[in-house]
Amino acid sequence: MSESGSTSLAGSAASAISSVKNSVKSAVIVGESELQRWRRTFDTNAKTEVNGERYLGRDQFVNAIAPSGDLSRIGRAQFAILFRVADSSRRGLVSWDDFVVFETLLKRPDADYWIAFQYFDVDRSGSIDFNEFKNVFMANVDSTSIPFDFDCDWVKLYLGKKNGTHVLGYTEFTQLMKGFQGERLRQAFKILDKDQDGYIRPEQFKQIILEIAGHKLSDAVIERLPTLTTISPGGRISYSEVVAFHNVVREMDMVERVIREATAKSKDGRIDQSDFLDYSSANSRYSLFTPMEASIVFHFAGRGNPNARLALIDFAQLLNPRWRAPREELEASTSASTAKSFLHEVGRSIYNFGLGGIAGAFGATIVYPIDLGIMQNQRTTVVGQLLYKNSMDCVQKVFRNEGILGFYRGLGPQLIGVAPEKAIKLTVNDLVRGRAKDPETGRISLMWELIAGGSAGGCQVIFTNPLEIVKIRLQVQGEAAKAEGAIPRGAVHIVRSLGLFGLYKGASACLLRDIPFSAIYFPAYSHLKKDVFQEGYHGKQLSFLETLGAAAIAGMPAAYFTTPADVVKTRLQVEAKKGQTTYKGMADAFAKIYQEEGFRAFFKGGPARILRSSPQFGFTLLAYEYLQKFLPYPGGQQTKAVETLLTSKPEDMSKIRARNALKILLDVHGDFGRRAAGSSSPLGSSVPSSSIPA
Repeated sequence: MSESGSTSLAGSAASAISSVKNSVKSAVIVGESELQRWRRTFDTNAKTEVNGERYLGRDQFVNAIAPSGDLSRIGRAQFAILFRVADSSRRGLVSWDDFVVFETLLKRPDADYWIAFQYFDVDRSGSIDFNEFKNVFMANVDSTSIPFDFDCDWVKLYLGKKNGTHVLGYTEFTQLMKGFQGERLRQAFKILDKDQDGYIRPEQFKQIILEIAGHKLSDAVIERLPTLTTISPGGRISYSEVVAFHNVVREMDMVERVIREATAKSKDGRIDQSDFLDYSSANSRYSLFTPMEASIVFHFAGRGNPNARLALIDFAQLLNPRWRAPREELEASTSASTAKSFLHEVGRSIYNFGLGGIAGAFGATIVYPIDLGIMQNQRTTVVGQLLYKNSMDCVQKVFRNEGILGFYRGLGPQLIGVAPEKAIKLTVNDLVRGRAKDPETGRISLMWELIAGGSAGGCQVIFTNPLEIVKIRLQVQGEAAKAEGAIPRGAVHIVRSLGLFGLYKGASACLLRDIPFSAIYFPAYSHLKKDVFQEGYHGKQLSFLETLGAAAIAGMPAAYFTTPADVVKTRLQVEAKKGQTTYKGMADAFAKIYQEEGFRAFFKGGPARILRSSPQFGFTLLAYEYLQKFLPYPGGQQTKAVETLLTSKPEDMSKIRARNALKILLDVHGDFGRRAAGSSSPLGSSVPSSSIPA
């Protein structure tokens, strides 16, 4: 190996060790307290100093509380709305004490409503009257917006028929705000429906939705809003359709929940309208969505094909307002260069092969003492050949006759062979599963899971058979040497005596064992992780013990049900002694074992195989997954998981609360606060009190 290659490997190893150390360190060190985090945020952004005290100006405050990610749907200036609430002294500056109070306020479960109430309560009286409500609304909404009639019966029901005769406390205000958007939608439709025929044009529908809920929709959905006309004939949009679309947007969290859970329970990871409505009805006391609302969900998610079966990824553009065509980005990246893609695949296969070998050696070393094939080779019909009564008797005699090293006789060849054996098994399984997965749902059918596992088991026999025939003969001759006084031979002697073809003696039985073993094991492991331990559900990552448990449990049925093939393979590979039955082949071995020893003989060593295979594959898979985690393939970041397409980069919880606190105000108008942010006039001054009707 060249000096540069050695340096590169050393650097990679050092980086991996550093990563492990940092992970352990972060797990044991107590994180900074919430107050310390607030202090750090305040000190980082407070650049204004007055009389030796540091304060946050408006822009500095926005920097401190606004998420740093994509704010295309919520303007950064709109976060200045919260500055007025935090600036309790009305001096245009936020002190450290003000900031602590504000951050504490954001922790309230009703922070969104409370922030809105504080914003509308201009005189800080603890109540809101007609003047305050109208002035604040008009000061924060652009004059080009669809007008709202404050003299309507709906407003009068809350604030009385005469100006000032009734005021709203906090709880009454929350109810007004909850229904306000629906009233705005009704009035807007009525204003735009000039001829009062119950229909509006597509561009008018788009104008209404942009004002009321534009901040909740992705650009892709906004561009396709006029296509709602294709749901029903006529080329225009009815009031029912507008209300249905608004209900979908308003209940988007519930829409997402139904979609996530329904696709998770679906066999193919896809659902249609009927599945959506059925799951919604089955999991709620009352029907959550009407057929029209379901049609709207699938119309926009299915890009105009409402009858398609859709995967979770298809709903991303509807559910995530920051959605940015991930599929196009993926297609662009995958079509870049065929040669580069080929080299990348080769490199990743070599990477997986290497990690599989390390993991296999680790698992084999831990369980090697259990792996004594002697129990399966006992001939109960030959006088003097019953060496062991049971597994415990076997352990006691091996320890007494050969000591602790007897349990590791043949470990050298095992480690030399187990690396490529386990490596090829893990690599082939990953390769076939990766090719067979649905790129949108990440799902793989059970048939392909069985094929992937079976292929992995079949491919490994090229390494397994020579390895096991040498290992078994080394293990058997240890006891034979003590009993008969023979001189034990080494692995090299066994290989030479067998020859190339002899190393594959019993290969058919080995295939009969390894193909079903892997076909059972890998699907069982995958479904245990997903269905029992809930991996990926709400972003869950399995713990050390859960991963080990899934891998170990999956090995139990795989090991036991393939024991008959393992018994036959062992008999074919062990050199028969004088007086022992010889076998011509696999079928002959099955027949003679059954005739001479009965059906139970096929499951000799079955419990020992479970005790060996279960922990061996448990530790092997555990090591394999953790090696992939701590030694990631260089430059080979995996394609984004479906979950990440529906979520933004995680932000500090305080900033998430700050964004959520704007929800009610933005429901008043999607551009709420932009006009006020761009004006130096005090709140509400743009609407003189004389213009308010009595």
